[in-house]
Amino acid sequence: MRLSLIGASGYVGSEFVTIGKKRGLDIVSVGRTSCDIYNTRALTDHLKTLAPDVLINCAGYTGKPNVDACELDKAACLAGNAVLPGVIAEACDALSLPWGHISSGCIYTGKRSDGNGFTEDDTPNFTFRQDNCSFYSGTKALGEEVLTDVDCYIWRLRIPFSNIDSPRNYLSKVMNYHTLLEAENSLSNLDDFVTACLDCFEKSVPYGIYNLTNPGSVTTSEVVEMILSNDLVNREFRFFDSEDQFMQLAAKTPRSNCVMDSTKAITAGLTLPPIRDSLNQAIQTWKWSTSP
Repeated sequence: MRLSLIGASGYVGSEFVTIGKKRGLDIVSVGRTSCDIYNTRALTDHLKTLAPDVLINCAGYTGKPNVDACELDKAACLAGNAVLPGVIAEACDALSLPWGHISSGCIYTGKRSDGNGFTEDDTPNFTFRQDNCSFYSGTKALGEEVLTDVDCYIWRLRIPFSNIDSPRNYLSKVMNYHTLLEAENSLSNLDDFVTACLDCFEKSVPYGIYNLTNPGSVTTSEVVEMILSNDLVNREFRFFDSEDQFMQLAAKTPRSNCVMDSTKAITAGLTLPPIRDSLNQAIQTWKWSTSP
């Protein structure tokens, strides 16, 4: 299978390259150096030349080191997260090219009223429409709205982690932040996430939105306990007294903390191990990029 990958150099895109090569896929990176990906005709012509079997869009504007940075470059954030998916949809439609888009679970906050995680049928509640979100979350929600009625996969990633130290890895962030916010969240093991995305094509899973989070949820303190019990680091972890204190001292824009339901993905035949099993596996096989 020949895979065209937009955003191959990013944290998520790099994992697609790694796992894709292990699967024997022919991976072709598509980016600004090869064509104007924001121009429908240019992108369509370039893809026609590449003749891929499928396309995956990993590109997006997340902000570095975190979503606070998106508030300072709203034009780029809007273009990367809301405009680009629409351009790709038009190009893929013109070529009848199967494709998938990496979205985010950060378009939700909290849990459902019944205490369960949000499903794919639940309307996002952390968006511009509620006027309660970060600019990043608002643009990611718009990106999904642009793809309404488009035949493609929309894969929701939520706080990615793996066993490899990285500034983008949730576990690395937990171990490096001076003070943490206690919150309950669903998470996505990056390896499990990418594997599930690629399996959608190989297993001919129906198009649609999929919450690709490892089943269950964890609190920040539970993750800290796993880290400490496995002797990954040896230091005292501090927590903010409240979310209000966190917003006053450490953040410039609201954060999404939410629980999601991945039943639809699992029912479709995608493999997503329980979150605590996946976290323990990552922690027990941890690889530092440098000495801790």
